[in-house]
Amino acid sequence: MKRLTFLLLFAASLMATAQTHVMDVNTQKLGAPVQPTMYGIFFEDINYAADGGLYAEMVKNRSFEFPQHLMGWRAYGNFDVEDDGPFERNPHYVRLKYSGHSDKFTGLENEGFFGIAVKKDATYRFSLWARCPEGGKSTLEVSFVDNDSMGEDQRFATVKIDISGKDWKKYTATLKSPRTEAKGALRIFLAGDKATTDVEHISLFPTDTWKGRENGMRKDLAQALFDMHPGVFRFPGGCIVEGTDLETRYQWKNSVGPVENRPLNENRWHYTFGHRFYPDYFQSYGLGFFEFFQLCEDFGSEALPVISCGLSCQFQNPDPTKPGVHIAVDDLDDYIQDALDLVEFANGPVDSKWGKVRADMGHPEPFNLKYLGVGNEQWDYDESHGGFGPVFTERLKKFSDAIRAKYPALKLIGTTGPNSEGWDFDLLQPRMKELKVDLYDEHYYRNEEWFLSHGLRYDTYDRKGPRVFAGEYACHGKGKKWNHFETSLYEAAHMTGIERNADIVHMATYAPLFAHVEGWQWRPDAIWFDNLRSFRSVSYYVQQLYAMNKGTNVLSLTMQKQPVAGQPGQDGLFASSVFDSQTGEVIIKIVNTSDTPQPITLNLQGVKSATTAVTITLHSDNMDGENTLDRPDLIIPVQDSIDVTPGKKASTITDDLPAKTFKIYKVKK
Repeated sequence: MKRLTFLLLFAASLMATAQTHVMDVNTQKLGAPVQPTMYGIFFEDINYAADGGLYAEMVKNRSFEFPQHLMGWRAYGNFDVEDDGPFERNPHYVRLKYSGHSDKFTGLENEGFFGIAVKKDATYRFSLWARCPEGGKSTLEVSFVDNDSMGEDQRFATVKIDISGKDWKKYTATLKSPRTEAKGALRIFLAGDKATTDVEHISLFPTDTWKGRENGMRKDLAQALFDMHPGVFRFPGGCIVEGTDLETRYQWKNSVGPVENRPLNENRWHYTFGHRFYPDYFQSYGLGFFEFFQLCEDFGSEALPVISCGLSCQFQNPDPTKPGVHIAVDDLDDYIQDALDLVEFANGPVDSKWGKVRADMGHPEPFNLKYLGVGNEQWDYDESHGGFGPVFTERLKKFSDAIRAKYPALKLIGTTGPNSEGWDFDLLQPRMKELKVDLYDEHYYRNEEWFLSHGLRYDTYDRKGPRVFAGEYACHGKGKKWNHFETSLYEAAHMTGIERNADIVHMATYAPLFAHVEGWQWRPDAIWFDNLRSFRSVSYYVQQLYAMNKGTNVLSLTMQKQPVAGQPGQDGLFASSVFDSQTGEVIIKIVNTSDTPQPITLNLQGVKSATTAVTITLHSDNMDGENTLDRPDLIIPVQDSIDVTPGKKASTITDDLPAKTFKIYKVKK
């Protein structure tokens, strides 16, 4: 009898435990719309994301404008660096002269970005601007070389280009590689008649770029962005918008027009970290605002450019009163005009000044810009932190007044600084409401504990104020600040709270986006690559799964009438649900962050006749596991199905959700 009583009590205990995981999904009442912009991408040129990454140019320092004009090059023989070239903002070029002996060579060799990497049977478009300033003609021998080769010839692909005339002209040629080489170089010999030859803007692109564009993007990396289905694309940064000083801030006007005449800019990240130091990290602006807008069109994303508000990086320049570091409020006119001109560049008619620049670049139709961010991680100061007052917001107001006067339909985005809480956040958040910005940009790079304890972050936000853009966020493991499955899982858990609060959160973008495996300064990152290959991290797949299953409206999902957000008694479960009016699907996302499997029952109120649900599962038994270049598909989403029990008023799904698992259930209503 005692044994029977014990078994009954044990069974009752199990049933009680299971009942705590009954989730009620109300499919009969649609909640807040999920914005098309909800899940997107944020691009910043950090970790060699642009030059050496997404931007497919393979030559480093192609216009000889680095402060050390031959950085990235080996020059030999008889040569000079001159500074009266054909491009006003890139005046430097190299003059190649006869070496003085037939057995001596004059030439150049470029190391590329961590090497010149080529693939077997792939073709590459070489181009340069050249002339023979003293008249006559010459021949340039252009080769892919392997300097470490044990073969008879270091050269493994060669083409010759004839140069003639005293006027600058563009010359092009195609090289086809007979082999794959990860660490090659590009060599140019002065050959033939050996007449003095000037060379400028030496460029090498794969012919197979994204969309086949001449000034194009690396195809596999652009494809990875396309596959994320981003609803919004924020660019060009990040801290590079501000610059370490105002001179090196990102200036969008320098990034448009012919690529040969886009001036070099110092990248704020090349010296920021002494332990990850890259003194050859600059911005060619080859990937500029025109190309960013073009990518937005390619991806079907809303463009969200961010502009300088006249404050250089406040982390690096904490004293806002220091002369020459920040622009005074009364001197902001040029910065505000840059913002107004940007809108004209994006949306203006072809007979406007900046609309004509866009049209001349091949896009007479407007880009239909709807959003503009002013400032990045700026903040104000209270009395206990310098007492400098509204350093950022007084500047933001001047921008807001001018932009709204000319472009009232444009949505303005402010910021709450670099933190998700604390004195600076608490100071700025109400000021965003006072200034009536449309959205404000929140940033948070936090550890596991923060992500697991902030499941209700947005549930208590003011619904009458501006909407939220979670513009930079990632889970940084405590003592494990690199990509691994566990932190990606906690990002998925956090995103259930973003989705549940779609009435207040209108945009969210993980950060950073890209990292070169040999040139990173910051991690974790969504997409990793070397010069030949790339892989998508688990965090990438989390973002992709949300974007591809964002639905159109929030549905109420509760457990014991409470949101499922990792609260006490919820056994580490996080959940949200949406309805997709285009597909007729109810989509439920559940994350089990606990160390044990959790039995769940989904009570689908209003779904009566469904018998099967599609499932997508992201799981790993190794919490430190991650995809790599050699194993890019180690941890990827797996699709399957599960039975649905139909009912007169509600259908149900019963499942045992494994420990440390993100799972999506999709049911046709």
